[in-house]
Amino acid sequence: MPGGEEARAPGGDGGSTGDAHHGLSAHEVVLLLESDADRGLSGEEAARRLELFGPNVLPVTVGGGLLRRVVRQFHHPLIYVLLVAGAITSALGEYVDSAVIFGVVLVNAVVGFVQESKAEAALEGLRAMVRTTATVVRAGRRREVPSSELVPGDLVLVEAGEKVPADVRLLRETELRVDESALTGESVPVPKDEVVLDARTPVADRRNILHSGTLVTAGQGAGIAVATGAETELGAIHRLVGAAQTLATPLTAKLAAFSKILTVVILALAAVTFAMGVVRGQGAVQTFTAAVALAVGAIPEGLPAAVTITLAIGVGRMARRQAVIRRMPAVEALGSTTVICSDKTGTLTENQMTVRTVWTPGGTFDVTGSGYDPDGVLHDAGGAVVTAEADRALWWCLLAGAACNDAALVRRDGRWDLLGDPTEGAMRVVAGKGGLNVADVVERCPRVEAIPFSSERQYMATLHRDTATGSHLVLAKGATERILALCAGQMTSDGSIRPLDSATVLTAAEHLAAGGLRVLATAALPSADPDMLIEQHLPGTLVLTGLQAMLDPPRPAATAAVSACHTAGITVKMITGDHAVTASAIAGRIGLLTAPSPREGDVLTGADLAALPDRDYPDAVDRARVFARVSPEQKLRLVQALQERGQVVAMTGDGVNDAPALRQANIGVAMGRGGTEVAKDAADMVLTDDDFATIEAAVEEGRGVFDNLTKFIVWTLPTNMGEGLVILVAILLGATLPILPTQILWINMTTAVALGLMLAFEPKEAGIMTRPPRDPARPLLTGALAVRILLVSALLVAGSWWLFTWERDTGATLAEARTAAVNLFVTVEAFYLFSCRSLNRSAWHLGLLSNRWIIGGLLAQTAGQLALTYLPAMNHLFHTAPISGPAWLRILALAALASLVVAIDKRLRHHLM
Repeated sequence: MPGGEEARAPGGDGGSTGDAHHGLSAHEVVLLLESDADRGLSGEEAARRLELFGPNVLPVTVGGGLLRRVVRQFHHPLIYVLLVAGAITSALGEYVDSAVIFGVVLVNAVVGFVQESKAEAALEGLRAMVRTTATVVRAGRRREVPSSELVPGDLVLVEAGEKVPADVRLLRETELRVDESALTGESVPVPKDEVVLDARTPVADRRNILHSGTLVTAGQGAGIAVATGAETELGAIHRLVGAAQTLATPLTAKLAAFSKILTVVILALAAVTFAMGVVRGQGAVQTFTAAVALAVGAIPEGLPAAVTITLAIGVGRMARRQAVIRRMPAVEALGSTTVICSDKTGTLTENQMTVRTVWTPGGTFDVTGSGYDPDGVLHDAGGAVVTAEADRALWWCLLAGAACNDAALVRRDGRWDLLGDPTEGAMRVVAGKGGLNVADVVERCPRVEAIPFSSERQYMATLHRDTATGSHLVLAKGATERILALCAGQMTSDGSIRPLDSATVLTAAEHLAAGGLRVLATAALPSADPDMLIEQHLPGTLVLTGLQAMLDPPRPAATAAVSACHTAGITVKMITGDHAVTASAIAGRIGLLTAPSPREGDVLTGADLAALPDRDYPDAVDRARVFARVSPEQKLRLVQALQERGQVVAMTGDGVNDAPALRQANIGVAMGRGGTEVAKDAADMVLTDDDFATIEAAVEEGRGVFDNLTKFIVWTLPTNMGEGLVILVAILLGATLPILPTQILWINMTTAVALGLMLAFEPKEAGIMTRPPRDPARPLLTGALAVRILLVSALLVAGSWWLFTWERDTGATLAEARTAAVNLFVTVEAFYLFSCRSLNRSAWHLGLLSNRWIIGGLLAQTAGQLALTYLPAMNHLFHTAPISGPAWLRILALAALASLVVAIDKRLRHHLM
């Protein structure tokens, strides 16, 4: 079929230029696709093309099944060692030890399975965007067909309220406007027409193409389907989402590397232990049991559960701060973030157009308030509050904006929502702020006739009848140049009409637009003929009443949040589909651009990025602060370029166009109120209030989570290392084991739950948001922390051996000596826990009761140790025995000494830093 392959290609016409359908005339597109502009395809031809091109659906990607998800939970080096140790222990007849080991593995697997995220649902969310039916003309007859049966060449009809079922080249339209914000990031509905465009026109500016999945907000149109299914722009994003990698967070990556190193070290120590025992002539089974005990003792069994629970606690804290976590490792990733790439509309801004300035021939008025909330007033140049009644030009300007208007404002759930165009909503709100009762005016002067807005006309005009007097009036609003062409005069503050001063009006409009404001002019004819609203008769008949300048204002907390991010060493970049001037204006207001005017390279457009050589791309991206008019592919490449430079990237977004970059980012952040389901499913975190300030709060919580996880690791490793070294020393010396494998498991599991996990509740330390982000290349444990771990391990080994030997030399039984050694390990861990509450500061500075969970954990662990020591059943199960009071005094003295040594080490290192 001629043009058949071309019918598939232009759907991904982000880079197509030669045969791109937006660059061809409507007649050429009809010929290319062998269709008919009036009758469409025949039923037989549509069926043939459906078989050739396939259904109009996005392809299904097969994901991992239930079994694969279960098996994935055991894919961890430390888990492998535990499984082998459990099997060997069982084969040696140590069924209690074996059961405990397998129980630990099973608990970790269940927790991991339950907490696994649903991020792979992003593709399903994309498929759901395609509506279920489409209106087409086939063989000259209008009919409804399943959207999946749409084919290239179909004549498609659309009208207000419908989703576009495929990529469609317009043939004809009537006042057609489409909301493309989910696809392109454009903040207001886009007018559409059938005009031929340059083949290099970017997606966001293709006025003659209706894109699959976008929403028709006004008017109606007809066009030829040029791409279906995977070949649409929506399909191109689907491919990007599928290709984007889900990256490991800094902590998970570090834990994976740490676990591999730890596994190798543990296995090497176990092998050395076994070899040394055999060389010394000890029994192979006894030596092998000791080697297994060393491996089990050295593995931090509580670490996976501790990571999961600490992250879960962080999830709860973030939820209270309006951030819902979908993937738990994202909690920690936020704490390591070095760059936040934020969408503009709805995240840094209110996503509610607001009139900021009203200009009339008699003066300029500043408007207070924000968004669609009617609270606010108008101030004149002297700062005095002004109402419309005091200035006739202002009254008519506000009336024209509010009555020549199709929008409506409704109050829902305590907030004002807009039904209609955001620009018209802003003009309704400012009329109320100026003292105009819009509802009363509309009731008194109902609309009789209207000339609707169109992209060619660039204005809207309405005819109204005053029911009180029977007279008629004309109101108009639109682009400044087009409204000026309709006017012969301008209104002064007292209502008199003067000759039109176009130059002054244009200068005022240009001054307002330079500040990033969108400017609309208003005009009126207070006394009009009932039949004068004819487009050809309007030029030169109206009176200019003023200009209204508006923007989507920054959120109140955005400036402070951006400043806090900068203080914390986090770079904030704006990535938007909006225009560069608008984006720069908002960036300047919230502190992203600090200079009075942007410096070269601070602001880059999609066209600028496309023109950059590959060698210059990373540096330019790193230097820029604002990216405007960017495509989905460019958003994805921006994130990748930053990651290649070692940055940990958080990306915010709410539209379909953001989904690939959200998934590629280290932490994807979607909007809960205004975001699409596709964006939410691709993200790691959803903001329930759509506020950038919540991201800053989440970063703070993430840093606290990372700190607490590090504290747990620094606290737990000395015990595991000490246990392993005690076993190794016993084998090397040919001596009796001071602690047994079951006792090691008791120490590891009870202390991890009762003591270590209490660190997950540790409050955030002061100044957490004044320090720079963690270097992504920095190891999980710094040299200073590694030395501290070795120091505590050495203290545990020396102390336990001394105490075990002392007890044996003073007549204690083997069980009593081992019980003393076990209690020493636990008591040192309890003392060391207070030191680990802060890795740099003294525990006394934190306050004893600032984490009450630790007190509860200590009481629980004390009860457990007393039961282990004095209950006969526990004595039998764990081979322990009651110990004397003097033995407890020796244990407490050794633990206090170890705590003192650690405190001295911490203080010396703090003074040396």
